[in-house]
Amino acid sequence: MKKSSISLVVASAVLLFSSPAYAAAPAMVIDGITLQSDVQPEVQHSRTMVPLRIIGENLGAKVNWANSEATLTYNGITIKLKPNSSAATKNGEPVALDAEPYLKNNRIYVPLRFIAETFGSTIDYRDGTVTVDTEPLTIEGVPVKAALHEIYATMGSIVNQIGGNAHIAALYQLLEENKGQEVEAPASYSWSFHLVDTGGYYVGSRLDFVDGQGASLQSYALYFQLGENSDVMLYDATKSQWHEFSTDAKDAIWQEVGLAGRNGFMKEISNTVP
Repeated sequence: MKKSSISLVVASAVLLFSSPAYAAAPAMVIDGITLQSDVQPEVQHSRTMVPLRIIGENLGAKVNWANSEATLTYNGITIKLKPNSSAATKNGEPVALDAEPYLKNNRIYVPLRFIAETFGSTIDYRDGTVTVDTEPLTIEGVPVKAALHEIYATMGSIVNQIGGNAHIAALYQLLEENKGQEVEAPASYSWSFHLVDTGGYYVGSRLDFVDGQGASLQSYALYFQLGENSDVMLYDATKSQWHEFSTDAKDAIWQEVGLAGRNGFMKEISNTVP
């Protein structure tokens, strides 16, 4: 092949892969925090496409994938869409998408702008970054800025700040929706397991929901029983109330905290463990 022909092929390839259909993957910022994920958004034909998992984990929507159809539900709004089809439904009514969902590496990619704006979020794209702002959780009418999760060790504790409105709301809902009936305080309890006998309760972790100035809006403590039973009790520190709580709900809280950490929505702000 002549040099001129080789140059033409190379030039054509450069033009192809620098075209809008093959644009570089944008960074994604949700509620002021850069998303950390093993699967990145893509830009196809000037439209930002994101894996369905990102929507479910970080925008608060419930996601279901069955019979080659994706269903997303959030705040009473249900969207249904299929790969390679611009036809979708919103609460049963037909809507047209300006970008077709598609499957890639066993993941379904969906149009971010349509879904985010349908669910009440705002979205902006500039300088290679997609920014999504979602509605914050409010407590008594005040927006929650962060959830502070404190974990107690043998000596000292670690405090992690959790951001992302979807993760904050999920933690709050897990606490409130699984709060059992109000009960009397346990006969023996303390902040440290060193200070209770078998059968007594000690603080395992705390969750404090704070506003933009760091003031507490709602605070909870999970107390674990020392011994074989390992029962859990919830202390609503804001209302000074004790409640029954389940180990399943405790585990779900830990799972949500872990998810927030994996996606970049958690940072350590205090560590007094020697």
